[in-house]
Amino acid sequence: MSKVSIIVPFYNCPYINQALDSLVNQTYSNIEIIVVNDGSTQFSEKITPYLDKIKYIQKENGGTASALNVGIKHATGDYFCWLSSDDIYYLEKTEVQLAFMKKENSLFSYTNYYSINEENGIITPTLGINPPNRLQLLKIMSRGNIINGCTVMIDKNVFDYTGVFDETLPYTHDYDLWLRIIQKFNIHYLDQPLLLYRVHKQMGSKKHADVIKKEIKLVVNRHKALMRQLLLEQLRKQ
Repeated sequence: MSKVSIIVPFYNCPYINQALDSLVNQTYSNIEIIVVNDGSTQFSEKITPYLDKIKYIQKENGGTASALNVGIKHATGDYFCWLSSDDIYYLEKTEVQLAFMKKENSLFSYTNYYSINEENGIITPTLGINPPNRLQLLKIMSRGNIINGCTVMIDKNVFDYTGVFDETLPYTHDYDLWLRIIQKFNIHYLDQPLLLYRVHKQMGSKKHADVIKKEIKLVVNRHKALMRQLLLEQLRKQ
């Protein structure tokens, strides 16, 4: 059985126990749960009941990318997954997505998902975006990120070719990494909702929306030349 490492960056999040509940009850058994406490000053006590079921790492505050990278460094699994401490996995997420990865011979996949509110009520239709072909995927991703980071599963060998998350990008480290991956590997989409993505007042994407817009432009410009080259190559294949 392949081993799946699930990294949970944690910083002052009151929902951490719900995230961990969804992980310790996964239907797939060969997982390791790595919680990286990124210098939290609140809600750490909510992790205590799970300490016998997880790897727990404490570090100084450095942002989500640094927490993810510390988790990856300590991960012993064959595959990497990420769960934000305010989100929830479906209990079958690991099992279903891993089977999909093996069937498709995939190194990177992402899934469909729903948004939920503070009371766990689903508030949207499914939100996953699945471009019809690689050309369209490249076009869309060259303008912005459509892949929710907590829906991904990645063969850990991929990081040997692309590197890990850029810690200088506080909010778009995931987008930057997906662009590096898409330049070297195919990306597969599983059209099944396997994540509940929480929308709430304290979430970073709401609190730092203006900074995020600027950071997206920076990442787009960073990869513009290589993405344009990929698009031209893909057009020639059509």
